[in-house]
Amino acid sequence: MHELSLCRSIVGVVERHADTARVRRVNLQVGQLRQVVPATLTYCWSLVNADTPLGGSELCIESVPARIRCTGCAGTTELDAPVLVCAHCGGTAVQVVAGEEFLITSLELTEA
Repeated sequence: MHELSLCRSIVGVVERHADTARVRRVNLQVGQLRQVVPATLTYCWSLVNADTPLGGSELCIESVPARIRCTGCAGTTELDAPVLVCAHCGGTAVQVVAGEEFLITSLELTEA
């Protein structure tokens, strides 16, 4: 369950940036290719923060679909399955252009 260590890393980043403000919500983008289970990440967030200043804060996860761009035809395909094939021309020379994100996009804070 690597979600627990991911939450601990998020806590470190959030604590550095929130300073003395109370954190209400952490907004996070997670790409579908990251092999992160959102429900498990949310559960681990509540465990990691239970008795800390971040306790009661919400982890809001936005899932980012996986997309590839074909180097042959320049078409972009959103992936439904983990098959890296261009939907336009069937080419396999592709680049992943979305779906690998793991980003804290914003914090919602209140004054301490």
